Amino acid sequence: MLEVFLIIASAVLFPVLHLANGWLFGFAEISPHVGLIYMPAFLRLLNFLLLGRFRGTVATALGGVLLMQSFGEPSLAEILNIACSVTGPLAALFLFRTYRGRDVSLTSLRDLAELTLVYCIINAMVHHWVWFYFDPAQLGSPQQIFFMMLGDLNGALLGAYLLKWTASHLDVQGPRR
Repeated sequence: MLEVFLIIASAVLFPVLHLANGWLFGFAEISPHVGLIYMPAFLRLLNFLLLGRFRGTVATALGGVLLMQSFGEPSLAEILNIACSVTGPLAALFLFRTYRGRDVSLTSLRDLAELTLVYCIINAMVHHWVWFYFDPAQLGSPQQIFFMMLGDLNGALLGAYLLKWTASHLDVQGPRR
């Protein structure tokens, strides 16, 4: 029952944090989907670290659906954006585990920084690939992919620092599987 609550809470938190991020950091926004500081980027990754791959996927997808409702009618591009939001963290965790031969340590700032960097690169590349093929209107300039990586990295590193501090104080070592 607690896991269902955590999935729902995380799903609700995503659109709230997305909208708050736009309000707080609107000055750093490049386009409606790209900003130089994007705090929800780490929430996606956190879903997978704390809830595991399956529950993290469900929480992230539900959060995307809730956010999609605030933009109006669902479109193919919005549904594909949700798929991208799930793909980035899954691919980053897979690559980290494959390369390092172990799970991420939630108390290791180095692990979290490496995972975050890989995640931000994958997330921006996957989103821009989908936009290029399915919603070219989302593409503003050739530099946009770099700005998205930077914005995700800024937001995700702030989240990683907070997670490391919290995990150290609660003596939590690794992610859920």
